[in-house]
Amino acid sequence: MRIAAADLDAVGLALDEARRCADTDDVPVGAVVLAPDGAVIGRGHNEREARHDPAAHAEILALRAAAHLLGNWQLVGTTLAVTLEPCVMCAGAAVQARVARVVFGAWDPKAGAAGSVWDLLRDRRLTSRPEVTGGVRPDECARLLDDFFAARRSVDGAPREDGGLR
Repeated sequence: MRIAAADLDAVGLALDEARRCADTDDVPVGAVVLAPDGAVIGRGHNEREARHDPAAHAEILALRAAAHLLGNWQLVGTTLAVTLEPCVMCAGAAVQARVARVVFGAWDPKAGAAGSVWDLLRDRRLTSRPEVTGGVRPDECARLLDDFFAARRSVDGAPREDGGLR
């Protein structure tokens, strides 16, 4: 599969957002929403820990920012680019927002809803189904996550008290 340069760039922007989690205990996932012309209209990175909000996933925050900027919850024609395969909540939000495309980096074999565990985004029963492109810059995206979780584990390899899990 040949990956478009625009998708590589979009996931690069999402990686920049994910790196903003470095000073928090948030899992480093970043997302951007691009207008049909490629302009960034929404950005977000995980802020569940920072906001004490279970819904403060990168995708949700980026979709909210884009909707606020446009003054419309319907993000028709837009692309959501994210460093990690969206979970069920985020995939559902993308469908509800009517995004045209979802582009992501690393696959999530534990909670992915774009083909790994579930395939919500391509469910034929939905009236709005975005085009999905996964595996864009997967090594960079996975490395960011792997480094984060490795740092959360104790020196002897045992999980921290909070589990050190996603």
